[in-house]
Amino acid sequence: MKNVISLEELAQFGLGIFFFTKLSLAWWWFPALILVPDFSMLGYVFGSKVGAWLYNFFHHKALGIFIIIIGFTYGLEMVSLAGIILFSHSALDRVFGYGLKYETDFKDTHLGRIGK
Repeated sequence: MKNVISLEELAQFGLGIFFFTKLSLAWWWFPALILVPDFSMLGYVFGSKVGAWLYNFFHHKALGIFIIIIGFTYGLEMVSLAGIILFSHSALDRVFGYGLKYETDFKDTHLGRIGK
């Protein structure tokens, strides 16, 4: 089952790349920004509850999809880019087993515990 989920998430990452190709931005924007959503981990400085909430907010694919739709609907490339990065980053995280966080511990995710 883990392989099926990883393949599905990899396909979604590919979809994010496809959406990115619809923008008129240089290719380097995508790899340069792909890790930016991980700055949300800084919320863990304020405790696991705040950290989990902030991390999950910026790693929820629905947020990325909503921002993509707004950006493409109103012709706002940088807004579209933000949504594409959020969506693609979240998909790539899930390919590697990093899911949405529980408040108990950073390593407790909806895909299981990270690490051994």
